[in-house]
Amino acid sequence: MKKFILRTLGVLAAVIVIILIIASTKPDTFRVERTMSMKAPPEKISAAIANFHQWNSWSPFEKLDPQMKKTFSGAAEGVGAVYEWEGNSDAGAGRMEIVEASVSKIKIKLDFLKPFEGHNTSEFILEPDGEITKVTWAMYGPNQYIGKVMSVFFSMDTMLGKEFETGLTSLKSNVEA
Repeated sequence: MKKFILRTLGVLAAVIVIILIIASTKPDTFRVERTMSMKAPPEKISAAIANFHQWNSWSPFEKLDPQMKKTFSGAAEGVGAVYEWEGNSDAGAGRMEIVEASVSKIKIKLDFLKPFEGHNTSEFILEPDGEITKVTWAMYGPNQYIGKVMSVFFSMDTMLGKEFETGLTSLKSNVEA
């Protein structure tokens, strides 16, 4: 019985070491992005993005916790607008601040506080082409070691990418209406 336990612990230790080695080979940064074409002018789309009060109508993250506590401060919209949230374990807690805003680009400083601390950038790029505007939603930042370990088991691009696709689809419905 002792041999079995020792052997099992040895195998478990080896698996953990292998996972940690694989994690150490993961990139130091990450980027997730999705793009969708919308039949609306960039001015209308950027207005829906640069005003955090409008996110409730299209952002999938707003639906993670219907009871989420939200605080808006700073500018009403555009550069200097701040949105802080605190919600359940799905929504977590954090802060967003628009640091750049134009008709073609909205850049947001994104600070996650719970369940894990993280400091990233989210941006929306709007590229008009006639009656169509191509909208790219991206998030990027440092890939901390815990993120590298998690990426051995889960694809951040797949998980977060689905949320971006859902959000872009909702945004498209809103701005095309």
